[in-house]
Amino acid sequence: MLVYLSNIASRGRRDETGATAVEYGIMVALIAVVIIVAVSLLGTTLVDTFNSTACSVSGGTWDATAKSCTP
Repeated sequence: MLVYLSNIASRGRRDETGATAVEYGIMVALIAVVIIVAVSLLGTTLVDTFNSTACSVSGGTWDATAKSCTP
């Protein structure tokens, strides 16, 4: 009986098929969550930065409160 339980335990430790796929799936899901959170938090700031840069390139002045470019 002890040999039987030992064999089952050793098979359970060696049987790791599919474990890496699950781990990679969890990692991809966590990375996707981090990207979504980062984009949602920084989205408006990035839009303002790009608008300010575009206004400066065209020779204007960016007014952040009015969100407009004055030449």
